[in-house]
Amino acid sequence: MPKLSKRLASLTGKIEDRAYEPLEAINLVRENATAKFDETMEAHVRLGIDPKYTDQQLRTTVALPNGTGQTIRIAVVTRGEKVAEAKAAGAELAGEEELVDSIAKGEMDFDLLIATPDMMPKVAKLGRVLGPRGLMPNPKAGTVTTDLASAIKEFKAGKLEFRADRTGIVHVRFGKASFKAEDLLENLKTLQATIDRNKPSGAKGRYWKSLFITSTMGPSVEVDFSALQDLTKEG
Repeated sequence: MPKLSKRLASLTGKIEDRAYEPLEAINLVRENATAKFDETMEAHVRLGIDPKYTDQQLRTTVALPNGTGQTIRIAVVTRGEKVAEAKAAGAELAGEEELVDSIAKGEMDFDLLIATPDMMPKVAKLGRVLGPRGLMPNPKAGTVTTDLASAIKEFKAGKLEFRADRTGIVHVRFGKASFKAEDLLENLKTLQATIDRNKPSGAKGRYWKSLFITSTMGPSVEVDFSALQDLTKEG
């Protein structure tokens, strides 16, 4: 087990071995975000699912009301006049076969890939390079669409795609340490409600197992997810 740095050991010493109330946990993580840059806030949710079964997989999107605080680069694979439409809507990259060819060569200077349905047969051939990075467009995630302007606007504003990994854990960024605690709480509540709303049909037994939040360089803090769900119900 790697040895903790003095900084991380000191910060970890401030955290009690218990599940904190949501706002208390957020404030503690923000307090411990002492790096020289604006650290990203992350949520890690362990769910009672086994994604190797198709009816226990979770892949969806969430539109965080207060955004993520990050600028994402969007690439769009489309054709004809849609290329100009994508660029006008704010896509950093947009193109037809030439963009597909550059991606195939490993040129992926983007964070999100959107494609129109007519280009998916060509994009599907990129599975080997896109799949491991979680960049393959998917209709359920809103990244296969003909309404490029709306999709680009939503993802730029803070819409995120996320999925449970093979161990049933969801990893999602939900803001920056510089955000107000109340704004981070609102984002976290929206994430929780989205996960509950998209519960896989094959999920059995206890759905939520644990929720931890952390910052890029800080230690994690356990959150009382039942308290979070209660706050969401209250509005």
